[in-house]
Amino acid sequence: MGSWGYILVSGLAVGGIAGFLMHRSGFCLAGAFRDVFLFRDAFLARNLLLAVVASMVLFEGARRLGLLPFHPFPLLGPPSAAHLAGGMVFGVGMVLAGGCVVGTLYKTGAGNLPAAAAVLGLIAGSAAYAEFHPLWSSLRAVARLPVDAVTFPLLLTVDPGIIVLAIAVPAAFLFARWRREGKWSRRGDLPRGYVPPWAAAFALALLGTGYCSLTGMPIGITTSYSKMAGWAESLLAPRHFESLTFFRSIPLSVVHPGTGELLLGGPGPVPDYISAVQLPVIAGILLGGALSAVLVSELTFRRRIHAGQLLAGFSGGVLMALSSRLGGGCNVWHLLGGMPILALPSLLFAAGLFPGAWMGGRLMAKIL
Repeated sequence: MGSWGYILVSGLAVGGIAGFLMHRSGFCLAGAFRDVFLFRDAFLARNLLLAVVASMVLFEGARRLGLLPFHPFPLLGPPSAAHLAGGMVFGVGMVLAGGCVVGTLYKTGAGNLPAAAAVLGLIAGSAAYAEFHPLWSSLRAVARLPVDAVTFPLLLTVDPGIIVLAIAVPAAFLFARWRREGKWSRRGDLPRGYVPPWAAAFALALLGTGYCSLTGMPIGITTSYSKMAGWAESLLAPRHFESLTFFRSIPLSVVHPGTGELLLGGPGPVPDYISAVQLPVIAGILLGGALSAVLVSELTFRRRIHAGQLLAGFSGGVLMALSSRLGGGCNVWHLLGGMPILALPSLLFAAGLFPGAWMGGRLMAKIL
């Protein structure tokens, strides 16, 4: 099996394990932000912080061992106000959708119809973005901040390990305190087959580090939604499809330092490195969520769904797709990929998620 074969199989396995564990634990990146504002509940937020810090330590360890082909990762550019704006819009979208780009996938696999509506919204939103891609590209250039450094350590010209240590040590004491206070566990009756979210957080950090060591890029899936949108548009409106520059762009063009292979990828509906890295993960997450639901007899497709739920799911998916393109990636890419290496675009995107989640909660209350 060639290197691409290993990537395809590994992507399916990584996605399957992630989807299974996230469904069994209820680990939801969208819920981590939403619950803080809607319910004053920081349980999922604590577990997300654990996943980020664990990823930070693991990524830095992998970098020092020479296991990361790229550092910073491809597709991470200099910081821009667009990253902050993208995070805000994404925050609104993920709350409306009831999950992020990964959460909606594993919930779809488990038979959640509003989540499936969000997945359709992600594809529709990707098609919509293609219509104004040239305009946004010019605006993004204007919004670029006067900083060339991609990561915080590069900005300060210090060893990344120093900053990681300065964050990880206090975080470890905080995590230990939360353990003594019993804040890592849910109280009351737990569902059959329940996996503690802290265990899922550690697993996601390990999976993300391992997959990045293999592929050179963090886990991310939103460009593949653009590929799906492009494929559909090429069939339904081929002439219009040919006029869209977005689907002809190739943002990934980098030589792998270990193999010397030229890695190419973009949003167009053609097989490339991005499709090899992302599509198996998408399939795996769907299958993992479905398997988890089947094993505990939770796979159901409710027919009587409130129309507002479907509308919120679809609208949230559209917003997540648009903001992923505007902000240079989704929340998984930034929170569990860019933030662990202290990438400035990811820090800005994460900052935007907070006000976005608050606004999304207000909108959700009005819709439902």
